[in-house]
Amino acid sequence: MSISILREKINKKEARLAVIGLGYVGLPVACEFARAGFDVLGVEIQPERVKKINAGVSPIEGKEPGLTELLKEVIGQRRLRATTDYAELKDRDVILIDVETPVDKNNIPQYAALRAALRSLGAVLKPGALVIVESTIAPRTMSDVVLPLLEESSGYKLNAGFYLGNCPERVMPGKLLANLRNVSRVVGGMTPETAETMLALYRHVVQADLDPTDCITAELVKTTENAYRDVQIAFANEVALICEAVGGDVWKVRELVNKSPGRQMHLPGAGVGGHCIPKDPWLLAYGVKDKDVLLRVIPAARAVNDAMPLHVAELLQQALRSVGCDLPGSQILVMGYAYLEESDDTRNSPSEVLVEHLRKKGAAVVVHDPFVSGYQGDLIEAARGCDAAVVMVRHQAYVQMDVRRLAAALRRPIIVDGRNVYTTKPDVDLTWVLGLGLSKKGDGEYNIRVAEKK
Repeated sequence: MSISILREKINKKEARLAVIGLGYVGLPVACEFARAGFDVLGVEIQPERVKKINAGVSPIEGKEPGLTELLKEVIGQRRLRATTDYAELKDRDVILIDVETPVDKNNIPQYAALRAALRSLGAVLKPGALVIVESTIAPRTMSDVVLPLLEESSGYKLNAGFYLGNCPERVMPGKLLANLRNVSRVVGGMTPETAETMLALYRHVVQADLDPTDCITAELVKTTENAYRDVQIAFANEVALICEAVGGDVWKVRELVNKSPGRQMHLPGAGVGGHCIPKDPWLLAYGVKDKDVLLRVIPAARAVNDAMPLHVAELLQQALRSVGCDLPGSQILVMGYAYLEESDDTRNSPSEVLVEHLRKKGAAVVVHDPFVSGYQGDLIEAARGCDAAVVMVRHQAYVQMDVRRLAAALRRPIIVDGRNVYTTKPDVDLTWVLGLGLSKKGDGEYNIRVAEKK
């Protein structure tokens, strides 16, 4: 099938689609194309997830406006179906790949899921099909990994037996459908004709700009935009550390800095998590692994952000010592285990780092998260008997709760606030609240904000 015939089928919604990987990206992608009128097959290696999806039940438990309803709708209309069997891809005209692309402890990309998907797909690939990688990948992965592996496993040649492109996703948990519809996309094709065909496909679901380009540019744009965010967050975190040391308030500093034209200081916080930002800078850096390029800023930013959960632990230690207690032997409540507010996504969670560190230091840890299975339940009950609480995630349940009840439930009313949930509230009636980025005494001990009793 020629690329022009495929484009015509896409325009008429006659092309049969498939999405490999039905996670935080793949599931909403599959639902959106099904809503647009395409016949969509989803391939997922987890049988329980397939069973849930085919029953119209979303396996994503965080707040995702519209996703549960849309999934139920397209499953009921028989426009979407999930399977574990790659053999069912043999009649699919367009296949989108949305699998994880993590890095290992040495920050080397691990493409096990991507390679496995390509091998399984290649064995059943329909002649003339278009394969689009939506996963975030290091520069030159399309040409150095994806293309040769797909040619080898399918026995076809690029632009003769199949077409290939890269359109990196730009979604965030909590806004999956909104991001898919309203955020622009970079559409990279191995040829301009392929990019134009991809544009025809994405115009059915994306209401924002679609920018056609080549694959290397698409790879660079996605990894660069997340590296940019990581660097900016690291800058905000360093400013927070400076504010602590010299007697400032980072939240007031940030507010006033951002009044200056062209400035947009990011939010400091207790760490950077998720599937993207902690690893995408390393994917960008990996693109020059064999080149004579000395990288300084990207590794430094990663080091700053990786250290923030440990800094929160230092704040906690100081707070406990201020009331004659110590970390070893204490019981600590960690509030939030997801990496993002209103989400159940725990990938690269800063809370995981904090919990492991506290336990190594001899503290007992109680974890609460309203969205993460295993940590749900009543927050006040979780707080009983704990010597302090640490806020790691800005869940609305924490923002809206009566903080006085939490303080009363703790053995000592100590709250270390890593997300600016309570530290700037004028009505917080606590004995001790210690906030990230707030002033530190000259003698090296942290100031603990003492709120006046009402």
